[in-house]
Amino acid sequence: MHASRTAKEISIEFVSIRVITGDVARLVAFYERATGVEAAWANEDFAEIGTAGATLAIASTRTVPLFAPGSARPADNHSVIIEFRVDDVDRVHRELSAFVTDFVNGPVTMPWGNRSLLLRDPDGNLVNFFTPAG
Repeated sequence: MHASRTAKEISIEFVSIRVITGDVARLVAFYERATGVEAAWANEDFAEIGTAGATLAIASTRTVPLFAPGSARPADNHSVIIEFRVDDVDRVHRELSAFVTDFVNGPVTMPWGNRSLLLRDPDGNLVNFFTPAG
């Protein structure tokens, strides 16, 4: 077993999550509207929503065989929550209510103090907008 080291000591940086989708344009439009961040498009099969902390990459099912055929399926996530830290989750909830149709919960205060808003994107992926406690 390896001794624990920090990410800086082993030169590793978490930079993105990639979501595979059957409709890149639809999912990118949703995240652009939800975050207020304009996507950077590489081509019709790949775009990124870049934030200060990490990037949400959105890719077409056509990109999957480039990695390994059949290794990812769109709209089939049941374990990952995409999270965005915001200044005021209640304000974000009011803004998102104009177009989000699948809220899992409204703004609630979690046991650890964060104020959280959980919803599903058009592919059914869980998305959490939260404001840290304090």
